Amino acid sequence: MTPLNRLVEQGKVLENVPLGPLTSYKSGGPARYLAEIEDMESLRALIATGVMASHPLLVLGRGSNLVVADAGFAGLVIRLRGGFAETRFEGTAVTAGSAAPLPRLARTCVDQGLRGLEFFVGIPGSVGGAVRQNAGCFGSETKDRLVEARIIDLRTGTTRADGPDALEMSYRHSNIGSDDLVIDATFETERGDAGEGRRKIREITRWRRDNQPGGTLNAGSVFKNPPEISAGELIDSLGLKGHRVGDVAVSDKHANFFVAGPEATSEDVRRLVEEIKDRVLELSGTILEPEIQFVGFRK
Repeated sequence: MTPLNRLVEQGKVLENVPLGPLTSYKSGGPARYLAEIEDMESLRALIATGVMASHPLLVLGRGSNLVVADAGFAGLVIRLRGGFAETRFEGTAVTAGSAAPLPRLARTCVDQGLRGLEFFVGIPGSVGGAVRQNAGCFGSETKDRLVEARIIDLRTGTTRADGPDALEMSYRHSNIGSDDLVIDATFETERGDAGEGRRKIREITRWRRDNQPGGTLNAGSVFKNPPEISAGELIDSLGLKGHRVGDVAVSDKHANFFVAGPEATSEDVRRLVEEIKDRVLELSGTILEPEIQFVGFRK
C-alpha cells in the first residue's frame, strides 16, 4: 500500500472530490486526492509522509480565480481551513491566516478601528491568494500593506518569511511557486475612524454592484490590464461584449468579466478566453495575459 493510499484509508485524504462546487464558476471535474488541513501540525505531518513530493499539487483557496478542467485535477489538492482562517492583532499590525477571506478581513479591521485594508472588501479571494497574486483594486495592492508572509515549501517542509521585495511583488505577480503555500501574512494598518472605514467599504461595494456583474457565475477579472488601458475597456472598444462560447459570454456590464450560465463547462470558459485573446491581438496588436488560473487542462 502506498503512503497516499494509507492516508486515504485513514480518512486523512479524500478521493475523487468534486472541485466545481469549490470554485466561483461551479464547473470542472474532481480532484484525484484532496486533503483539508486545519492546523500547522496536520500540515507538517502530511508533508512528512512524502506524498507531496511525488504528486502534482494544487493549493485551493476560495476558488475565485480558478478554472478546473472538466476532466478534473489528477494530483493532490491542499485546502486550508480552521486555524488558517484566523486573524490576530498586535497594535496596528494585523496577521491573517492564508484561508482568511479578504472581505471579512477588511470588515474586521475596520471594526477594530484599523484603516488601510478596506480595498480587500472588493476582492473575493483569500489572504494566501492575495499574496501570491499581489491582488489589488481601487488603486491599492497587497504589497502596499504587506510586512511579510510566512511561506512553506510543500515538498521539503522548509519555511521562510519574506517581505514584498523578496517576494518580487509587482502587478498581479510574486515569485511564490506552485509548490509553495502561504501560511499567513502580516499587514501594517493605521488607527482611524471606524465610521469612515465603513463608509469606504460601502463605497467600494456600491461601485462593484453598479459596475460589475454581481450575482452571476464568474471569476472576476479574466485578463490583467495592459499598459495605458484596462482590459475591459479594450475588449469593449473592439465590440466583443456578448461574444459567446457555449454557455459562457463576455459580460455586457463589464467586458473583462466572463459570465457562465447553468450549462457552462470549463472548456467553454477556456475556449472563450482563448478566442478573446486571439481577437484582441488580431484587432489591436495587444497581448492579453490571463489573470485567472487554469488547472488540469492539456497544454
